Formats: sequence, structure tokens, C-alpha cells
Amino acid sequence: MAISEYQNLLSELIRRYKNKVDFLSIRLEQAEGTNIVLRSDKIETLSEGISLGGQVRTCHRGGWGFATFNRLSGLAEFIEQAITAAKLVGEEETILAQVDPVEGSYHMPHFGSDPSQITLNQKKALCDHYNGILRDQNSGNITSTSVSYSDITHHVLLATTEGTFLEQSWFDLEMRFCAIARKGDLVQTGRETTGSRRSYQDLLNLDEQVAGAAKRASYALSLPPIQGGTYTVVIDPILTGLFVHEAFGHLSEADMLFENPDLLEVMSMNRRFGPENLQIFDGAAPEGHRGSFLFDDEGTPASTTQLLQDGVLVGRLHSRETAGKLAEKPTGNARCLNYHYPPIVRMTNTWIERGNTPVKDLRSGIEQGVYARNWSGGMTNGEMFTFTAGEAWMIQNGELTEPVRDVTLSGNVFKTLGNIEAIGDDFYWDESGGCGKGGQNGLPVGCGGPSLRIRDVVVGGEAGEDIDQ
Repeated sequence: MAISEYQNLLSELIRRYKNKVDFLSIRLEQAEGTNIVLRSDKIETLSEGISLGGQVRTCHRGGWGFATFNRLSGLAEFIEQAITAAKLVGEEETILAQVDPVEGSYHMPHFGSDPSQITLNQKKALCDHYNGILRDQNSGNITSTSVSYSDITHHVLLATTEGTFLEQSWFDLEMRFCAIARKGDLVQTGRETTGSRRSYQDLLNLDEQVAGAAKRASYALSLPPIQGGTYTVVIDPILTGLFVHEAFGHLSEADMLFENPDLLEVMSMNRRFGPENLQIFDGAAPEGHRGSFLFDDEGTPASTTQLLQDGVLVGRLHSRETAGKLAEKPTGNARCLNYHYPPIVRMTNTWIERGNTPVKDLRSGIEQGVYARNWSGGMTNGEMFTFTAGEAWMIQNGELTEPVRDVTLSGNVFKTLGNIEAIGDDFYWDESGGCGKGGQNGLPVGCGGPSLRIRDVVVGGEAGEDIDQ
């Protein structure tokens, strides 16, 4: 049964409980997905599944109640549980930023085949093909490979006591590739990840990208480690996207700010954080990216929010609650991974706008520096970050010289933003992102940006595991 057939049930329950609490929402979700994992020559996972469930959110005097369920026959019982929980903790005032109620059925546009049109055999054959490419690069040093494929199609029905009755559907695809090379005690890893909300065809014809992961891992075994120090660094757009998401984007999420008064003071509006040509945005409105959608999980329309304008903080990301409590406009950033979790403030597509410095000129005048591209890991802790580059070269007198390995970039995000010396005129959207926060790991996001030149970056050492999955 399609979830749209439950509209009458939800309408009746909304009417019944409308006056019991300040706010009530019911979200039904049907999801269909495929997961495939190959490790070396073995199949670790090969599955298809369908799930149907939902969540109830209630708010009473500022206190929230939440219930999740898999059987609709007892839905009234779950609503009453959520109402009871909200009334137990609510002691203040319910403050939710106003949004216009939405009624209608909305489906994200796609630009080719969606995963439901592709057979499991075809998906498995694609994984075998890429795994073969990884293994064919074997120079005697590749000890293991892995390929993972996942797709999921969501159908969601959202009803609220404020009049929203919204049906949405979309799909998401992701593939990950990894090769591990070893020589004695030295181990190097090459990774590539890609994803799409546009078309299954976006996962085809990736042979060169996949082969590159294995070649980098093997080649890095022969490279010298970088000599640690403080350098002027040029990073490529993929590292820029990782930096703006991890190091700055999370600090722009208003629930983190509201819960941390000290951080809220640091992230105060109209404070300068970067040069006058630095523009940072987040938004689900740009079409066709992995963080794109039409309405968030509270029914707020997708938008584009400018976070930094000419280097100055002018915006932050909100749910309806954080927008209400901070007396700001909701931005459409309340998202949940699936019906098991409540919506929280999350990034969508986050990017630094392109600049006007020709990319070839970014290295000009650097006597001794580093050029880093792609990424293989990283971690953030508040305003501190450490990222590992997938590849790197030394810069001598403005020219690329020897390649080096084990290059990590560390620093304070606010100082690093202030140390941006030039912004390239290139731009690239990285669709490989899966964001983690509050136990909700792997939420699809997009990251983008140009190449950057940054002074006084601490380089060297080894980074930990990836934060975002």
C-alpha cells in the first residue's frame, strides 16, 4: 500500500489531537533500497529491502515528545505517548518560527534512470566491474580492495496541526571505492566516493576515477613523508568543500549555537571572519545536488542562506525552533536521516563562491609551500580541524616539485578563514558527502568551492578517521 493511501487516517488523527498540544506532526515514510559491499574477491553484503514506518513529534510549553513506529494500527497510541512525554518536560513557552502551511504532492526532478529501474543483477555487475579495475591495478602492493553501492528511494507524507499536508519523494545513490597498499610496515590508502540525486547514470563510466584510488595507494608507498611545519598551502576545490562543510558549516548550525552560549557569542552576527572577497552559502534550493530538496522535514521550503558576505557573518542555519528562539527566519535546514530520528538542524549543500584569481596564479610567489588535493580522512573538534590530503606536492618558487605523502592540514577555523590570501576562479561540486551528527550518520549533503590559497597552515602528522560517513 502506498503511503498516500493513509492520508485520510492522518487527517482524522490530526483533527482529533489538534487541541491537545501546541504542535503535532505525523511523518510517514516508505523507503526502498539496495546495499552491496564487496571486499577483495568476496561479497560481504547483497540486499534489497522495503521499510514502512513513521514518527510523531509533539511540543507542549516548549517541551518535545517523540515516538517512532512500524505499525500504523496503533498510531493513536503513539501520538498519546508523544503527547504525554511533551507534557512531562514542557515548562516554558513553545516558540516556533512561523511558516506557511503547505499542501500538495512534490517529487524531486531527476535527469535519467532512478535506481528502481535498475535490476539487482545490473547493480552487482557494476560493483564487480569497478572492483575488477581496483584489483587490476595490483602492482604487488595492493593487499585489499572494497567497493560499496547503496541506493534508497524515499516516499514521505507529513501532516501537522498547522495545516501542512505534504507528500514528497526522492532518491539518493552512493558508491565508495577503496584500495589499501602495503610495503613492510608502511600502509597507504586510496579512496574515492561519489553520489547522486540526479540519475543512476552518474555512477557509470567512473573507470579512471576508480583506478586512481588504487594507483595513488600504491604510488604513495614510494614517496617521502612531508617535513612537518607551517606552510602557505594551495588546496583544490574538493578540499575546499570538505573544509567549508566540516570546519565552518557545523558551527553555523543554530542548535549547536543555542546550546552553547560561548559559541553563540563567538559566532555573533556582523563579525568579520574572512577577507572581503569570501562568500559562503548553504541551501537546498540549488537543483540536482545531494543536499537538494523542495521542503525540509518540518515542511519549511528549501532556500539558500548566505552565511558569510564579504567575509562577515550574516546568516546561520535553522529549524523552526532555533529560528523562533533566536528571532530569525527559518531556513529549511531541519532534516532527519529517516523516521527513526527527529529532525535536527543540518547542512544541505554548502559552498564557497568562486573568486577571481586564475588557478595558475595561486602558487605565484610561494617560495616554499604545499599543494594538496582530494581528501582521505579528517576530524573536527569545535573550531579546530585536521584533514588528510589524498595527494600533495611541494611548491618551490611557485612551481610544483616533488610529491609527498602523509600530508595533514590542521588549524583553527577562524584563523584559517582570516588567512585566506586568494580565491580561485574555478569551482567544483563534490557529491560524495555523507554527514554525521547526533547519531544520524550518512545524511546526503553537497559541498562545493574553488581552489584556495591559505597562509600559515600547520602541515604534517597523521589524521584520524573520517567524521562524516
